[in-house]
Amino acid sequence: MEPAQLTDRAVLALSGPQAREFLQGLVTNDLGRLSPGKALYAALLSPQGKILFDFLLVEGDGALLIDCERQSRERLAGKLRMYRLRARIEIEPRDQLGVFVALAGHPQNRPAPYTERAVTFDDPRHRRLPRRSIGALAEMPANLPGPVAYHALRRELGVPEGADFGSEKIFALDAGLEELDGVSFAKGCYVGQELTSRMKHRATARKRILTVRAQAPLPAPGTPLDAGGQEIGEILSVDGNNGFALVRMDRLAESTGQVTAGEISVALIKPAWLDQPHAV
Repeated sequence: MEPAQLTDRAVLALSGPQAREFLQGLVTNDLGRLSPGKALYAALLSPQGKILFDFLLVEGDGALLIDCERQSRERLAGKLRMYRLRARIEIEPRDQLGVFVALAGHPQNRPAPYTERAVTFDDPRHRRLPRRSIGALAEMPANLPGPVAYHALRRELGVPEGADFGSEKIFALDAGLEELDGVSFAKGCYVGQELTSRMKHRATARKRILTVRAQAPLPAPGTPLDAGGQEIGEILSVDGNNGFALVRMDRLAESTGQVTAGEISVALIKPAWLDQPHAV
């Protein structure tokens, strides 16, 4: 895809001698897998195992950098400060940094001056998602397109993020975090770990997030999905005729007839990556 600035993303930095240990006890992935130039996908869960925030983690700028949804950054920072207690860490927004994708394709990027100055890394969730860069806004290319094409690709691949999950609505395994390499079952405790592990070992995750498409604009999030008179799920997020839905896979398999959302016929598409477990 073309280079773009993800203006709907923001950066939160954690620094200090206990920053890594602090996050290790909170988030779903194992920070032992984090190394220079390699990012992790992770989430912060409620004690009941439901997603509060998801984000990418990478080392850079003298800190652990959290690449997160802009609209949720302050709430995420507040939640981390709540857990901080006496830990020796600093939690601060880095407004001078921006998040970019596919900078290697920028016409002025010969040889890659922007990516050399930025922290650049592969998106660990899916091999077809573009390389990301976190860099100083003052040094990065100006007048880049916004995130529209990136989100179109993400929806095409069936990769949900941020607001697609709703607020404290979805269990981590129902959301596909295992397959998106966002959960470690080899690390120690973290918030929501007990229920997440129980769902894994008892194979009780019956719901999945699927892509939903229609020939007309989709109804609002929260609209039930119906198949043959049975409710099988609900719309989670909408962008015109496309969106994401949380679906009971057992009910979908048993259903007959057209799937509808309100009065609109819809198609449900299972992402290929859901059949490729990724977690360690």
